[in-house]
Amino acid sequence: MTSSNALGNLVQLRSTTEADLNFVLQAEGHPENAQFVSQWSRSRHLAAIASLNEAHYIIERQIEATPVGFLLISGLKDPNDALELRRLVIIDKGKGYGRASLQLAVKLAFETYRAHRLWLDVFTDNSRAQHLYASEGFVTEGTMRDVYKTANGYKSLVVMSMLRPEYLQATVQTNTATT
Repeated sequence: MTSSNALGNLVQLRSTTEADLNFVLQAEGHPENAQFVSQWSRSRHLAAIASLNEAHYIIERQIEATPVGFLLISGLKDPNDALELRRLVIIDKGKGYGRASLQLAVKLAFETYRAHRLWLDVFTDNSRAQHLYASEGFVTEGTMRDVYKTANGYKSLVVMSMLRPEYLQATVQTNTATT
């Protein structure tokens, strides 16, 4: 398990199990999330849990170990050391869990998985998430136009990333500021 120091140890991560999938599917399908997250089947989530190329985690409140979301990192076998933050889904919004979870995901990517690049895509109409990612050091690379088909038409995605040197520089600055 991993915890976040930057936000007072709000959350921790643990590997997702098959027993967690009802929660995962409910979180993904929650009305505040469904418009921004593509919906996966139970079998697709099971495949991610079993995959050597994906890491599937439950995000829990650290004190009670109560689930507040999940995250999924893909590309563990990428020969270019590029990981994708494929999912970051929070059900209990406005309490800092999303930011704390993102910080854990970034730390996991660069310190545990030794990535050179961590990237993600976010819908252009999800300004809340874009602001969070930018405030945590992700850089906008561009927009993939009309790439996702919905019942109401097509949606575009913004691609954002962080590189290892940027992460290390931010870590040095944070450590210097706290000493």
